[in-house]
Amino acid sequence: MALNVLGIAGWSGSGKTTLVTRLIPELTARGYSVSTVKHAHHDFDIDQPGKDSFAHRAAGAREVVVGSAARWALMHELRGAAEPTLDQLLAKLGPVDLVLVEGFKTEGHDKIEVVRSGGRHPPLYPTTPSGVAVASDRPLPDAARPVLDLDDTAAIADFIAAHCGLAGR
Repeated sequence: MALNVLGIAGWSGSGKTTLVTRLIPELTARGYSVSTVKHAHHDFDIDQPGKDSFAHRAAGAREVVVGSAARWALMHELRGAAEPTLDQLLAKLGPVDLVLVEGFKTEGHDKIEVVRSGGRHPPLYPTTPSGVAVASDRPLPDAARPVLDLDDTAAIADFIAAHCGLAGR
């Protein structure tokens, strides 16, 4: 499946989720369909003890699908298998105009890096060849790629549309 995939990368606490949650309504208001893939570094659970679906997983089910009139979700237990790659996760998605990937900073897909003043870690852009732009709250004259104003969601969406070939559609 050919998908337009663009990452929003950066260190924890840099504002990746904030940017993604601002970009989604901006891009969907322009008529683009958008899906997301989020990498979680920690053990996470979208299910809750006491729910039937949790009981199914706890009993050993490999996959549990929960459906309602409002949404459906598929939970897949790895049960010791390797963590899926970004490509494997992307293959699970239906067709859309754009997939925004949050995290997966070491994967080879194109990325916009989020860099904030006062960050605890050095920027990724000096050593990340897949970085196509940086969204920052400060000038970065050494970035050697476009630096976008982190607070200008519309301009970042313009960049994404142009970079992914969505502009004018």
